[in-house]
Parts: sequence; C-alpha cells; structure tokens
Amino acid sequence: MTDSGDYALLRDGSMVHIRPLAPSDRAALHGLVDRLSEQSAYLRFFTGGHRTPHAYIDRLTGGGWPGHALVAFAGGRAMGLAEMIPADHSTSAETGVLVDDRMHGRGLGTLLLEQLAIQASARGITDFTATVLWENKSMMDLLDTAGFQVRRRFEDREYDVRFPLACTGELIAAIEAREHTAGAASLNRVLRPWSVAVIGAGRHPGTVGHRILRNLLDGGYSGAVYPVNPHADQILGLPTFPTVSAIPGGVCLAVVATPPDAVLKVARHCAEHGVQALIVVTAGFAETGPEGARREAELLAICRDAGMRLVGPNCLGIVNTAESLNASFLPAMPARGRLAVMSQSGAVGVALLAQAGATGLGVSSFVSAGNKADISGNDLLQYWEDDPDTSVIALYLESFGNPRKFATLARRIGARKPIVVLKSGRSDAGGRAVRSHTAAAATSDIAVDALLRRAGVVRVETVRDLLDTTRLLAHQPLPRGRRVAVVGNSGGPGVLAADACAARGLQVPELAEATQSTLRRALGAAAAVANPVDLTADAGAVQLTEALRTVLADPGIDAAIAVYTPPFGSGAATSMAAIAAAAHGTDKPVLACVIGEDALIDDGTVQVPAYAYPEQAVTALRHAADQAEWRQRPAAPAAEPTGIRPEQAHSLIEAELRFTPEGRWLDPETTHRLLDHYGIAMAETISVDGPEGAVEAAALTGYPVALKATGPALVHKSDIGGVRLGLRTAEQVRHAYRNMAAALGDAMTGAVVQRMAGEGVEIIIGALEDPRFGPLVMVGMGGTAADLLGDRAFRAAPLADGEAGEMIRSLRCAPLLTGYRGRPPAAMSALEDQVTRVARLVADNPEIAELDLNPVIVTPRGTAAVDARIRLAPPPPAPSPLNRALG
Repeated sequence: MTDSGDYALLRDGSMVHIRPLAPSDRAALHGLVDRLSEQSAYLRFFTGGHRTPHAYIDRLTGGGWPGHALVAFAGGRAMGLAEMIPADHSTSAETGVLVDDRMHGRGLGTLLLEQLAIQASARGITDFTATVLWENKSMMDLLDTAGFQVRRRFEDREYDVRFPLACTGELIAAIEAREHTAGAASLNRVLRPWSVAVIGAGRHPGTVGHRILRNLLDGGYSGAVYPVNPHADQILGLPTFPTVSAIPGGVCLAVVATPPDAVLKVARHCAEHGVQALIVVTAGFAETGPEGARREAELLAICRDAGMRLVGPNCLGIVNTAESLNASFLPAMPARGRLAVMSQSGAVGVALLAQAGATGLGVSSFVSAGNKADISGNDLLQYWEDDPDTSVIALYLESFGNPRKFATLARRIGARKPIVVLKSGRSDAGGRAVRSHTAAAATSDIAVDALLRRAGVVRVETVRDLLDTTRLLAHQPLPRGRRVAVVGNSGGPGVLAADACAARGLQVPELAEATQSTLRRALGAAAAVANPVDLTADAGAVQLTEALRTVLADPGIDAAIAVYTPPFGSGAATSMAAIAAAAHGTDKPVLACVIGEDALIDDGTVQVPAYAYPEQAVTALRHAADQAEWRQRPAAPAAEPTGIRPEQAHSLIEAELRFTPEGRWLDPETTHRLLDHYGIAMAETISVDGPEGAVEAAALTGYPVALKATGPALVHKSDIGGVRLGLRTAEQVRHAYRNMAAALGDAMTGAVVQRMAGEGVEIIIGALEDPRFGPLVMVGMGGTAADLLGDRAFRAAPLADGEAGEMIRSLRCAPLLTGYRGRPPAAMSALEDQVTRVARLVADNPEIAELDLNPVIVTPRGTAAVDARIRLAPPPPAPSPLNRALG
C-alpha cells in the first residue's frame, strides 16, 4: 500500500478508502471519536467518557508514536482506525480496531484488520496480540469469523488474544468469501438499480443518449427513469431535469452520454449528489492516447472518492433481461436466457448478441466493459457466480487486468458454471528472439493458454465457436466421456461428423451388438447400424426418434449427434421435433446438425442446439467433454519431488542477487549447483578457462567430448559456433578451443567440457517467471530444432501429480519416447520427474526469470541435461492473498 492508500468494498457493496495514518488526520479522527457512543468508547478504551479516546488520538497523530495505523474514509469522513504497536525485541504487535457506530455490521473492522496484517507482514511481524473486554462480543465475533487461528486466555474479565498472520487455507477461504459477497453487492447497483438517470438524453432519435433512453423505456424497466437535459422540457413523454441534483429521491445508476469534455464535470456532480454507479458510454479516454488516459484516471479517481462503481468509459452500456433493463444503445433488446456475456469490444459485443438472437440463444445479462477503468471481468465473475439467472458465462477479452485473480475466480466458479473465453491478441513477442528458447516461445498468448487451462476455462478461437459452445453448455448436460454416436439420414454428412470427432479427440465406437440388433429391427436391412448410423434418406421422424433413443441407451455411448439433411424424410420441422422428442428423459447431451441451419430446437421442455455443419457440432461437443473431464478430475495437490533442498537453493539465489542486484545469467558452475538442489540431473560438466585446461578435462571425462563456450552474453551458442561435438583427441580439443576463442572474442569467457552423451531423444525443458501470469514450465522437442519445429507444451507451475506426463504425451514428438519404429522406449518416468522438479524450482523461486535445459537427452536408462542456462532477476512483488483492494 502506498501513502495514497487503496479502495476496497464493504459487505453491502459500498466503498471505503484505506490509507496509512497521517498527522493531518487528527481532526477527522477526533470527529470519529465524537460520534462514538459511550458503549463503543468504553469497549475500545476500557474507560467511560471520551477524554481518553481524544487523548489517544493526539498521541497517535503526534510525533514519536511507535506504531503504525490505517485510517478508513467514506464520504469525506474518517470511519475506522486500525493500529498496531510492535513489541520490543519480538515479532509480535499489539493491535486495536475502532469503527464508527454507523459502520457496524458492514465488515469494515475485518477489512481494516486484513489490510493491517498485510502491512505488518511486510514489516516482519508474524503475530498480532490484543486485549478484549469480555463484554465486547462484536470484537470477539470479528476475530472468530475473520479466518485467523485465534488463541485466547480469559482472566479478570478480559480476553488476552493472539493470532498468527500466516496465510492459511481457512483464512484465504474466508477472505475470498468476503470479497465475493462485497463484489456481488456492489454490482447490484449496476445490474439491479432502483432508478436510472440518462445524462445527455438527446431529443433527436439519432443521438446515443436518446437511443439509451428509448431502450430503457421499450425494454419495460420497472424502476424510475430520469432524462437529464437542461435544454428540453420532456423527452419521449418523460419530464427532463437540468441536473442530477434536481431529481427527487436520488439516483442509483447514471448513464453518461455527454461529449468527452463534459464527462468529468458530470461525474463530479453525480458524486456530490449520491449517485451510486456510473456507466460512461462516451469515448475519448485512454483509447486515444496519453491525454485521454489522464482524463480516464481522473474519472476513476472521482468515482472512487465517491464510492461509485464505473462501467466504461467507451462502452455500449449494460443489459439485464431478468430486470427488463436495457441501459445501452444496442440495436435491440436481447432475448432472455441463461448466458451472461461481457465484451471488451463494443463491435464484437453487438455481433455476438445479434448471432445469439438469430440462433435462439438467450442472454441473462450483458456488460460492455469498454476501457475497464473500474469494473472488469473479475468483478462480473463475482456477480454471476450466484446469479440465479445465469448458468453459462462468456467473455470476450482483449487484456487481463489481474490474471492471477481471474484464475482463482474461474477455478471456483467454473466448477458450477462453465466459463467460455474468446481472447484476442495471439501475435508473437518478436523482441524475445535474443533470449532463451523458453522465453522466445512463451508469448503472452502462451501464458494465457496455460492460465485458462489450469483454471478449467473453455477457450475458443472465434465468435462462432463461442456461440456454438455456449449454446450447447446452456441447454444440454455435460457428457460423461468422449464416446459419440452419430445418427443421420445421409451417409456423407454422417461420415464428416465421424471424421471431425476423430480429429478433435472424440471417439465414434462401434455400437454394442444388442444396440445394433435393436436398430436393425427398427430401421430395416438398408440402414447402416454400426456407428455412424445411416437411416437412409427415406427414414421418417419416427425412425429418427427411435434410433436416437436406442443409441442413447447404449452404455458405451456418452453423447449423440443427430445429422439431418433436408428436405428428405419427414421434412425439417418434423425432423427437428423428432430430435427434441429423443432428448426427453436422457442425461446424455444431444446435439443436432441440420445442414445449413444454425438454430435452437425448443419444444418448450427441452432445448437441443442445432448446427449448420457437422464440424460446428463436434467442436462444441469437444469443448463440453473437456469441461466435463476438468470437473471430474480431483483438485490434485502440487507434486512433491523428493530430495529437494529449497532452503539451500534460496540462499544461493539470495547471495547471487546481493552480488548483482539487477540479476544476471548464472555461470555454469552456479547453474549446476542450483539445479542440484532440486535433484535435476545434469551430465558431468567441467568448467575450463583455456585450451590446456580443456584437454585435461577431456582426459578426466573420457573421450569423445563436447566443448561449449561460456559467457554472460552467449545464449544460443550453436548459432554462433560456440559448440564443438565429438572431439576424440587432445589435439582436436586444443584446436577447437583456440578457434572458438578467436571467433567469439571477448564474449567467450571460458568453456565447459562434457563427455558425449549416449544416443537418445533430445528434449527441451524450460521455465520462466511471467510478471503478470506467474511461473510457467515448458517441455518440447529439443536440440537445434527446438525453435524450428515449435513442438512444445506449457503449463502454469507448480505441476499437479500426473500433469508432467500429460504435457509430454501432448507433444507431436511423443512417439519417439515410447518405442518409435522398434527403438527401445525412453525413460518417460524420469523425464516426467525432471519436468516436475523444474516446475517446482521456478514456483518456489520467482527470482528465476528464465531457465533452459536444452537438450535433455532421454535414454532408456534415464535423463541428463547436457546444457543449462538460468537467468536471475529481481522478482516482481508477490500479491498478498489477504489484499481485497480494488485494482
């Protein structure tokens, strides 16, 4: 926390500003004391009256007070105070909390204690102590429910309390629950407002403000609607108001559609008159450059100081169909449904909603986030988590504000409500080309993929994929497996569906003999019944329903795709009704492919998504199967490699960064020592500093040998002639060293000698610390072809049990490790162990900015890295799990 402090939400969704105590706060804190009841003053200060509290405030704000304090402000008043005084020669501190009587029961005391704990931990404090009067039940309740491990001793009508500040699972869970409650409550002011003002409501139908007002009225919103326009008496039959202050009864939500140069003035006016939330549709802010960014920062500061939540700026507005609320300038009100949508792009949002409506996909709520100055996807996830009208969440994102928080929320929410993300920006970071193989490969999009995969989020490639997938997830159950039955009235489309399944990791198994026998009796000899099931073009609706019900009853089938080619059989309408009839009473997903038509088959009881082409249906089903597998997989703990020495590794890293605070590439000897602390196997390596030393090292390792140049600037040594392999004599070693030194000059500070490794598969294992997404680990095809082939898999570190094996098996080169063309199988378990150890090393030590083991030679006997590079750098600040401050 900086001196300017942080903003955070209380239990009821209101906002407070918490910052370190300043001497200038004396008057405000005396005001807080003046407002205390006699009972509150006694419970906090153990004495009657207000003289002692006032004297304490004078000591607190005067010079020489030995403690540290935080003050909470709301509405320009000091509403709470939390302080700590460290004990002499100890890591404990005595703490106390004081809260305005009007703020009791809103979670301010708990919030102050959390923030003070963050400050204390940064100062080396490990425990808080407190003395609490036995009558002070509210304080004891606060401590009991905060999540800290509280120990208490009762004596002389007082509790002596002590609790450690360690971030236990119980504490983190309690904080996440409080954050969820507060975040959802704050968004009620946006998505469930009791009144809406449209500031800049124009008289002319073509203006944005007029369209927003028209949409509010046409949507049937039942709350009060107030047009604000000083130049009109009425608009659309409603009386207008010159300013927000003239509106009787106050305003919950204000939609601002004024020119850019008026927005800040309007926001200040709203702040002064108690408006609880703003939607700023006006553009001309951060998206326009530095000056616009400055105005956006000022807009956010106005909203934060007043406790107003902000959507936008530069957005379309919001919709909540459950409330008949359309506070947007969308062309039409979306149909009501179960899909919640956030789009960072207005254009993408319009296209998405239009296509959703065309295919029968209804929306529970829609938020156009625009520049995301305040409300972001993370805030909306908190709201939609318990929204009874939402069962599936779709996000179009151009950036992540807090990706680690997103991952935490998505893991929790995705266990009940699928989250589907379309993330733009897949371009490579070309500036990384001169760094390690791992860093060059780990584009920001790779980091996004790793984060979404760990969190169980469904990532799609296009708007169509997003709509296809959400249509399935919103209306059909998840499959229990990947076994699909394809039933159709035409052979070609059925084969296309089967081929698409095979290409996307789904199975089209032969149906059980009993199932086939039932199908033959029902369909006749002309039908193909093995799977795909071809009914032939003459089959009618009755046969279609019967065939679908039969394959769905097969215990070896997890989902069914009905492929109907119009106009054959009973016709499109009757055939679609037959598909819906078959979906009744089954707990397996049913999808339809009605060639040429995207729709939702809805008979009033069941809804079956229909797709124009087989590949669409199969892609959606693949995503549903992935989601089901993620939910079924237990939350595996992080793998625990044996024999690691994290304390020694941390000490080594600390010593290196003391010597070079800005960080550096480690020399080979230090690199090997660090890897050894985590049991990461390296080939025997001897560092040398001249040709004769290289000859002596070769004699020790035994010929043939490899000679590799070393130096802080040498990363891709093979590309610049810094590697000589298969040297068999002393003269060859001597000659190679001299030629290498002449070619590389001062960049070469020495070399290493290794005995040539035996024949095996060359693999690369790498890792890096992404400043926003956290540690990532990589495994892929190694050697000089690593960058050319791009055969890699990334995951967030640390890895769970079995995750390393999944990464390796996903590689295109994986068959080389399992006995390709008669070669003996490589030691897969040893490779998995090495990947797991590297992941744990970087997860434990964020100072490791980049790590490459390339190549790692994998043989039937084990693994050994023959080249290793590690770069240290000062780590980014680690976010505290206690911190509920708004971003």
